[in-house]
Amino acid sequence: MRTGHGMAKRTVGFIGLGIMGVPMATNLVRAGFDVVVWARSPAAVEELVAEGARAADDVAGVFSAAETVILMLRDEPAVDAVLARGTGTFAGLVAGRTVVQMGTFTTAFSRALADEVAAAGGRYVEAPVSGSRGPAIEGKLVGMLAGEADVVAEVEPVIAAMCAQTFRCGDVPAALSMKLAVNTFLITMVTGLAETFHFAARSGADPEVLREVLAAGPMASVVSRGKAQKLADDDLTAQAAIVDVLKNARLAEDAATAAGSAHPLITASRELFEEAAAAGLGAQDMIGVIAAFAARAEPESAPSI
Repeated sequence: MRTGHGMAKRTVGFIGLGIMGVPMATNLVRAGFDVVVWARSPAAVEELVAEGARAADDVAGVFSAAETVILMLRDEPAVDAVLARGTGTFAGLVAGRTVVQMGTFTTAFSRALADEVAAAGGRYVEAPVSGSRGPAIEGKLVGMLAGEADVVAEVEPVIAAMCAQTFRCGDVPAALSMKLAVNTFLITMVTGLAETFHFAARSGADPEVLREVLAAGPMASVVSRGKAQKLADDDLTAQAAIVDVLKNARLAEDAATAAGSAHPLITASRELFEEAAAAGLGAQDMIGVIAAFAARAEPESAPSI
């Protein structure tokens, strides 16, 4: 990043100001980058402008202002829409630009997008992150990067401003494969934690003592402590929402199927998150999946979840 006397700041575009994108872009501003943003939500743009970012009028405005453009969008159709894939506009946007795709999508989608960006004269890096809103706010995400080595090296300082650590994973789509493996552990671990507290409540074990025992023991982690505390506080505001975790569980399950990998735990977890989402709990934090256990235990007495 060029920030010395008389030197211009490095300009970075950021599109996708959602639950993760707002704090991530904020950390880029605070790290000294000249951040240009666009989003469909005026409130999110205003929040970033208040932090010191610049607002573009549209997607083209972001790409014209910044050589490196980060996409932190919800799903694959959103990426296609923003980049106008399949139209003549696409090549004009990405030519001479580095597109950094930070969402968690299928490896096939990322590989195809990388090929199209390269064919249009652009560069492409996939850089999914591990972590939820809390780590995003604190700048403690874990970044996984894949792409051509020189392009990854150029992008790495930008990603590092939002992360505690970054890891180079190889060529596209190795970073997304890594992220899906990480998500398999995260999702099955939190599902197991929910089952643990459900069992404790049904069997007469004190949930508060259980929380303390787990926090003191060798299995404790930032995630386990945080999710157990949310249960103790009856606080289901989303750090990672059930509906988003369900999407990621499906991605991990599909990737495992494609790889010929056995996946009984992610399948069981996905089914429970589906049940929670179908009961209208999709906006709750992922630990709210505990309600799906309650519904299975007493389906007639728990119609609301």
